[in-house]
Amino acid sequence: MSTPFIRNHQYNVIKKQSEFLLKTLRSVADRGVLETVRYSAVTNIMAAFPAVTEEQRRMLESILACETAYDFQSYLSGFERYLEPFPAITERQIQKLFPKSKKLKIPDLLSVDFRYITYLSWVDIATSRLFIVYPLEGQFVGIEGRITPTNKKGYCMFCNRHQELAFFSVRTKPSHPSPDNISAIGQYVCMDNQACNQSITDTEQLEKFILHARK
Repeated sequence: MSTPFIRNHQYNVIKKQSEFLLKTLRSVADRGVLETVRYSAVTNIMAAFPAVTEEQRRMLESILACETAYDFQSYLSGFERYLEPFPAITERQIQKLFPKSKKLKIPDLLSVDFRYITYLSWVDIATSRLFIVYPLEGQFVGIEGRITPTNKKGYCMFCNRHQELAFFSVRTKPSHPSPDNISAIGQYVCMDNQACNQSITDTEQLEKFILHARK
């Protein structure tokens, strides 16, 4: 039985390094440069896995033997059964995360491939609100806020991908509560949440934003 040990953002690291190494193999003839890039790819992949077994390490390091597009495809597909999916969640659990949203529109969970998401998110177009659900410290956390397209490209705070952005603004609890004292935080994020999930390679900024939004 295969024990899952690869989260989505870690798989994205493996995928990104594989794509870069294959591109280098196709464009560079210098063996010295190629070997440097190979070991750099392994180093970057292993940095995403602070704790692995010896068997898991050998699997990850087998990228060193990849030469062709078929090799890399086999390398990547071999990890699919080791993907650790986003924790199972029900519509009722999601509704409890957003008690103030009485007419919450929840996406079709059956259509989501939970192996390939780091955070669950969706936009309610009618209200221009973005909802995010994330497993943090053993429990689900939900944050919501206004999403405003910028019609400009830049770097998403979550995935660091250069893409069309939107401004995500979340209200937070002010240090001195009063009707006139409104506190909020905001960041620029991808308009395309699915593509963001396919690109995110580190959860630090996402978790930092969620923790700040919950204060």
